[in-house]
Amino acid sequence: MPSAISSQSSVKPDSSTIDDTEQSSKTEEDPHLGLLHQVYDWLQHEKTRRQARKARRAEAVSATTEDPASATGEDQQSEEPHHSSESTFSLDKLEKILLQYGGPGNTNALGALHSLKRVSRRRKGLRRGSASESDYTDVEAPVPSVEAWLDNSKTLAYTSGEAADNETDDSSASSKRGKDREAWTVFKTEIVRLAHTLQLRGWRKVPMEHADDIEVVRLSGALTNAVYVVRPPKNLPAPKSENRAGPPVSRKPPPKLLLRIYGPQVEHLIDREKELQILRRLGRKNIGPRVLGTFLNGRFEEYFDARPLTPKELRLPETAKQIAKRMRELHDGVELLEEEREGGPMIFNNWDKWVDRCEQVTTWLDKELESPQNEIKAATEPWRRRGFVCGVPWPLFRKAVESYRRWLIASCGGIDDIKRQLVFAHNDTQYGNLLRMEPATESPLLLPANEHKQLVVIDFEYSSANTPGHEFANHFTEWCYNYHDEEFPWACNNRLYPTPEEQRRFVLTYLTHRPIAAGGSASPAIHGRHATAITPLDLDGTPDGPISQQAQSFEEELEVRVRDLMRQTRLWRVMNSAQWVAWGIVQAKAPGMEEGIAEMIAASNPKNGHIENGNGEAKKPAVDADVDEEDGFDYLAYAQDRALFFWSDLLSLNLVNPEELPAPMVEHIRARIVDY
Repeated sequence: MPSAISSQSSVKPDSSTIDDTEQSSKTEEDPHLGLLHQVYDWLQHEKTRRQARKARRAEAVSATTEDPASATGEDQQSEEPHHSSESTFSLDKLEKILLQYGGPGNTNALGALHSLKRVSRRRKGLRRGSASESDYTDVEAPVPSVEAWLDNSKTLAYTSGEAADNETDDSSASSKRGKDREAWTVFKTEIVRLAHTLQLRGWRKVPMEHADDIEVVRLSGALTNAVYVVRPPKNLPAPKSENRAGPPVSRKPPPKLLLRIYGPQVEHLIDREKELQILRRLGRKNIGPRVLGTFLNGRFEEYFDARPLTPKELRLPETAKQIAKRMRELHDGVELLEEEREGGPMIFNNWDKWVDRCEQVTTWLDKELESPQNEIKAATEPWRRRGFVCGVPWPLFRKAVESYRRWLIASCGGIDDIKRQLVFAHNDTQYGNLLRMEPATESPLLLPANEHKQLVVIDFEYSSANTPGHEFANHFTEWCYNYHDEEFPWACNNRLYPTPEEQRRFVLTYLTHRPIAAGGSASPAIHGRHATAITPLDLDGTPDGPISQQAQSFEEELEVRVRDLMRQTRLWRVMNSAQWVAWGIVQAKAPGMEEGIAEMIAASNPKNGHIENGNGEAKKPAVDADVDEEDGFDYLAYAQDRALFFWSDLLSLNLVNPEELPAPMVEHIRARIVDY
């Protein structure tokens, strides 16, 4: 394991950084000047591109004049210079308008533009990290990465990450507080060191000796990773001006960061390389937070001034409509790759990838429940008092899941029909992954047409190809959870599952939403290639028949689609529950579990008694030094509770006989049936 920062970074210094910093300091206080700066920057970049294209065209023409076969293209070539000259004239005219705007009454603007003109001659292209770079170049700037490991094992608390103070604590707990403070100091120091190594914008302004002054707060609600908000020191040391005798120069503080450190069991669940590829695709669409830099066990992301939704907000009618619109934009705005569509629904692939690890864990757990020592150990291990984690022994649960999978494929018209329905889905739209932006009073986000754009979707680590029905089923089930509940954060409250009318309103909003990507909008363009799309009435076109007949036909078609998607949601809900049962089992911990699994596998395969993770790779058993869940989330309780939802659905669909299940469990799941 590499040391925290004994690493090699893939980042190279940008020679234009100093010029950009000087220029940005002049414009950041004046929004009009900032607008001029951006337009003029684009103008110079566009002129450079056209000059380069003109030079390439001239080389091509000179190369083809010697070839008689090129004479057939003379007419086309003769027209191109005329078109190019007109475009160049238009750019020159735009430049003149900008310079006139910075006339006698705008001397600051004029000076800034002339200064920018000098800077643009010294550099080529936009600076790395510019928000506009992806709009004007085909080259995607690589995300900086570093071979480093950030240890957060002693900083998993949701407090104690505030900036250091000088207050003393004379209580009996002072020793423990001192150790905690020391751990947070080391953690903060390594964060700043990583930020420097990755050259995160603005964070060079934070000297290493001020690392303890940053604020690091862990966010609650993240179940797979540990997520922190990193804020710069409130009082940064100001640099001296060029004239050392002059006053200090004020400086803009570095931006806040979102720090994501991967969970210890994530290796069984997520392919991080594939996740980063997906995030790069989303970044090109301006969807979700940008990845700023990566390290071995985590990454830094763009921080949004936003707050996560609450469980109650998730169920508000207007909020639900906004979520439906965002979901439609994601599904139709990101094209699936051919191999993703051919690979089929990711929910099937996840089950296939996780099932071996689940079998190892549950086989050991089931044997422990039947062991003579179970009652004695149950006093200190609550999971032993709850019975089988899947409600029944593992072989019966696995058989039920795989039987339902075959039934589901047949009910949906076969695997080929399912593949045609696939969209790019988020697959984890719980309330903590939906942020409400808090814009300024003059923000265009406050316009009625843009209200849904105040919602930002984050955490795309489970994003992949799935059906809209599965996406709806997953989201509707999240209405039943409150991961911040003080007593039962793992419990699924089936009574909160959306009613048929609430489902219909959500699906109808999804189907009728027709987003249009304006300039700079975070909403992608909709191409309507998927089967879920219904073209709204074209009020500008000439009707083929009476308008009333057209409207009636549209309403009938829409109603058919709504009912079909609600039916699909009902069917995919069962498989969705099975997936999250497996997810909880994979992340579960219990005293002696890893060692017990290793012994169990060694006994069954003496030649190579190694454990394989969910990806089929050899894995060294972990040492069970401390299995207490630092964040207090009980993954085994979550898995068992969700398994009851799975069984209640099978019972409701008449796909399992009550006699096949334990009698006490049948009584319990009957009370939890949601038959819509």
